[in-house]
Amino acid sequence: MTKTIFVVDDNGTNLVAAKQALQDTYKVMAVLSATKMFKLLEKITPDLILLDIDMPEMNGFEAIEELKKSVQFKDIPVIFLTANINAELEARGFELGAVDYVNKPFSQIVLLRRLEMHLNLDSLVKQRTAEVETLRNGIISVLAEVVEERDQVTGGHIHRTQKYLEILLNAVKERGVYAEQTKDWDLSFVLPSAQLHDIGKIVISDLVLNKPEKLTEEEFLMIKTHSAEGERIIDKIAREVGEHNDAFLTYARIFAGTHHEKWNGTGYPLGLSGEDIPLEGRALAIADVYDALTNERPYKKAFSHESAVEIIKNDSGTAFDPKIVEVFLEVAEDFWSYSMIGK
Repeated sequence: MTKTIFVVDDNGTNLVAAKQALQDTYKVMAVLSATKMFKLLEKITPDLILLDIDMPEMNGFEAIEELKKSVQFKDIPVIFLTANINAELEARGFELGAVDYVNKPFSQIVLLRRLEMHLNLDSLVKQRTAEVETLRNGIISVLAEVVEERDQVTGGHIHRTQKYLEILLNAVKERGVYAEQTKDWDLSFVLPSAQLHDIGKIVISDLVLNKPEKLTEEEFLMIKTHSAEGERIIDKIAREVGEHNDAFLTYARIFAGTHHEKWNGTGYPLGLSGEDIPLEGRALAIADVYDALTNERPYKKAFSHESAVEIIKNDSGTAFDPKIVEVFLEVAEDFWSYSMIGK
């Protein structure tokens, strides 16, 4: 597949020269300003950006700073184009995340070789990153299953809840609910991390976890500690990972610690309320409760889909975020459809 290159320069002559040099090898998009580049990024994600430094409105350094703030665009390689390079400017560019510089006026062969080198390197990095993510997700999945196998009461809960969460969060994003908070969410990190939301149960006694009758008040208090214990375990993993700690563990910690908080402040472990509860926890709370309601437990029969939806609807504004409940009601049939697959 032909790779796409953005060439961003306020000088039309430079854009023409770059396009002529590259068009036989790449799909080239010529852009006259950084502002227009960001508009174009809403529609097209390039494989590499050639970015002029000296531009009005927004210069190259300001533009790359904005790029690196975005989860969606931060990994796009950026090569600066400049006619006035010095050691100080060069150092600043590399500190901001540029991968290289090309001096203007440039020769076609130099520009092509620089692009070829960085695009091949970028492809290799993406391949290795994908392999690491596959390994990580596999390990996390197995770990979550090991925890769940100890809890004989809630078999299949983790995978069902993750799917419900996927349906719900996709709908939240599509409808623009909490758009500012979710605009940079990468669901490929968010969703797998939710598998660890009950990891704190690993410290709960089997006698309590698998008790066939309704729990006593003391036993329920013991079960409730799994949220804080989950945070503690994930924090320990994060400390071991050190500088490689990433968004995955951040999301996992939030899910583990906040999926039992309630909108009116009566949940646990911290009694958070309203939007003080992280959005991830507010969404997972609905997915988690739907699964608990629609599956049998030793102390109760499974509720019908219709009854579970009605319960969640009635708890809007008390247990659950009203905005997310509204989205849930629009996609509840998708929850039901998925729930029937394993039945």
